[in-house]
Amino acid sequence: MKKTSVCIIGAGIGGLTAGVLLTKKGYKVEIFEKESLIGGRALSLDMSSFTFESYKDLLNKFNIHIPFSEPSVRTLFEKKMLDGYHLDLGYHLIGGGIINKFRETLSIPKGEIEIFKSRLYEQKNGDYGYFVTGLDKLKMLPNILRLFFASEKTMKILDVTPLKDTIDKYGKGKMKEVLEVNSRLITTVNNLNLISSGEFLRTQKDMGLKGVRYPKDGLLFFSKKFSDFIIKNGGKINLDSHISKINIENKKATSVKLDGKDHFFDIIVSNMLVQNIFKYADEKHFPKEYVKNIKSLDGSGSLCAYYSFKKLDSDLLGKTFVFQERNTGLDGDDVAGMIDFMISSPEAVVSPPSEYLVQSYVICTPEEAKDKNSLIKLRNILDKNLEKIIPDFKSKLNWSFYPAIWHLDGVAKTINNEKPEIVTPIENFYLIGDCVKAPGIGVNCAINSARILADYL
Repeated sequence: MKKTSVCIIGAGIGGLTAGVLLTKKGYKVEIFEKESLIGGRALSLDMSSFTFESYKDLLNKFNIHIPFSEPSVRTLFEKKMLDGYHLDLGYHLIGGGIINKFRETLSIPKGEIEIFKSRLYEQKNGDYGYFVTGLDKLKMLPNILRLFFASEKTMKILDVTPLKDTIDKYGKGKMKEVLEVNSRLITTVNNLNLISSGEFLRTQKDMGLKGVRYPKDGLLFFSKKFSDFIIKNGGKINLDSHISKINIENKKATSVKLDGKDHFFDIIVSNMLVQNIFKYADEKHFPKEYVKNIKSLDGSGSLCAYYSFKKLDSDLLGKTFVFQERNTGLDGDDVAGMIDFMISSPEAVVSPPSEYLVQSYVICTPEEAKDKNSLIKLRNILDKNLEKIIPDFKSKLNWSFYPAIWHLDGVAKTINNEKPEIVTPIENFYLIGDCVKAPGIGVNCAINSARILADYL
């Protein structure tokens, strides 16, 4: 009996997860990736293998530039100061709940994946401790339960309720700060008037209340595991394969064009940025309102920072700090971010022996990620909050540089953005990734969308 053939466009986390799950269900899977690397944005790069030019070219493909660097990025490469470092394309930590989904997808025993874990810390008044203490949790428990276990009817109301209104109703004491910070970090949006209360709560539940995680060898570890499974079980992954067109006939997706030749499939799945789908699929085949909505969708942005140190206080290793900077004059006025020392631990193997890597990020809009004056403000915020933890940190640096990203999450989880469903108006054509209607953001959303698709098909 002939297997149902599936074409997946894009070998990011969503495409690879879908590839594994559909292979398990008996589909004949073939993935086409326009880049020479799997993983999409969830890349962990061996910087020793890049030149200044090749690294810059890669960043351009992912809507990233580096506005600040000490010394210059060119000097970092010329003097081989990045050799031995493994850097992500941006700041990457994941919620505790998603680790179980990785394991379930590949049926991996718990001990086979080495995961670094951290509760969230904060630095205040010259000292640091847990962002949420046990006592805080007890005080907040009634409101946490009320929000987290709301009925679906209530959740649908919360979906169109700005987070600012929810905070005004439930945010007392520490609960107010937790809602402000967590909602911003989870949605990667600072403006509380734009964040959907329902989307935030659904995502928080999906991620689990377990702090943050980072896998040894980076997120590319999962992409490689997924890729190996697909190939071992008869699937194909084609790199450097740029699909130029999705062919649609009579409201039905039939084939994709590659190098001038049509390749026919029973099912076509797009893991690309949804705002780009009409570059490949003629919009005349879609309802006008659908096209209008897709074209109106906005992403989210951030300014990240990588700091290299010769020495760090051992008490900092393995910890992750959150911060919220007030009255910035940026969108949302208050902005949130994180500073991570999990990857500073020698066991993480992301930096050369006897050197320590710290990563951080602060949330911004895509427009702010491109604006010089906004970026200066954001850099000062990152440096200021790191200096609270490591006084006079600049005198202790080997180097630092700051990637600015204006498509951190493909579609931001805001009230103004109506993410499209996985099922499109075109027969046999589906959407997955971090741009569609699925719980979570980024990696979480991409994996969840693939799971929803596999359950649907």
